[in-house]
Amino acid sequence: MDLPERKRKILQAIIRTYLETGEPVGSRTISKYTDLNLSSATIRNEMSDLEEMGLIIQPHTSAGRIPSDAGYRLYVDELLREKEQQAETERRFLLEREEKLEGLLKQAVKLLAGNTNYASMISVPTIRQNKIKFIQLSQVDREHILAVIVIEGNLIRNTLIPVEEEFSSEELLKLNMLLNSTLDGLAVEQINLGLIASIKQQAGDRSGIVANVIDSAAEAIKADDNPEIYTSGADNIFRYPELSDNQRASRIIGDFEEKKILGTIVQESLAEESGTGIQVYIGNEVPTQGMDDCSVVTATYELGGGMKGTIGIIGPKRMDYEKVVDVLKNITGQLETYYKKDS
Repeated sequence: MDLPERKRKILQAIIRTYLETGEPVGSRTISKYTDLNLSSATIRNEMSDLEEMGLIIQPHTSAGRIPSDAGYRLYVDELLREKEQQAETERRFLLEREEKLEGLLKQAVKLLAGNTNYASMISVPTIRQNKIKFIQLSQVDREHILAVIVIEGNLIRNTLIPVEEEFSSEELLKLNMLLNSTLDGLAVEQINLGLIASIKQQAGDRSGIVANVIDSAAEAIKADDNPEIYTSGADNIFRYPELSDNQRASRIIGDFEEKKILGTIVQESLAEESGTGIQVYIGNEVPTQGMDDCSVVTATYELGGGMKGTIGIIGPKRMDYEKVVDVLKNITGQLETYYKKDS
């Protein structure tokens, strides 16, 4: 039903007031709570129209009005639409932000390799103590629900959950409200068995879906020991005679392309960050085997909200350390500035 704006606002005011007080609502009460600046007489006329439309009823003569089932239905449908629009707007914003960050990091790692003539790497930022910020469940099709889990720093994790039957909009709204009211702001160690049992009990027949979402949320906020890493400039290794013989170069490039090995360097850098944010590993000091002929210089960058990542340069032991440190400091500063400017 497409109600004129004035009637819609009066109906919303009646329903919200009745939900708060449990008492029939009169025109004088509505005139105080709406922004329509209408007289009680005008509001009474509108209420009469709403009554004729079957959206409100008068339980007793001379009493105020209360919502009918049809009135509640119209109110709930509009509420659901508004909540879905809000969730979709926030989801689009966060996805755009994540795409911008990905492009920014890939551009930075190429710039590093080009400016230094060494191999470079950069890790996608992670949060050491992640907390849940927002969860949104949406029906994708009859067999799947999409759970969008937003954690501190506006990092997004999406997971598809199989379902045996289609959910109604009301069911999804209730589950979203339940999950957000109980999990918002919690870290993984705070999601204990007692809390999970309480949430599942409140979810009733949908407890299985809730359990899947909680598992996905716990996985999303768990500290990431294998962060995503972008690399560039591996072929720069061949510029340096001490690294360029086939066996040594292929081993270094293989290690460089094996992201799990670079992940060890990232974790070490984040764990042992000095006051300057710069770490220099020379030869055997490199926290992974296979790079003892190299030096690795790393820097930590921060994007706010606890998000931290690592930028690294890999080259010969005779690398230009002063230039590398200056370039890393410059890049970290630019990353932090550009990201916060676009946020």
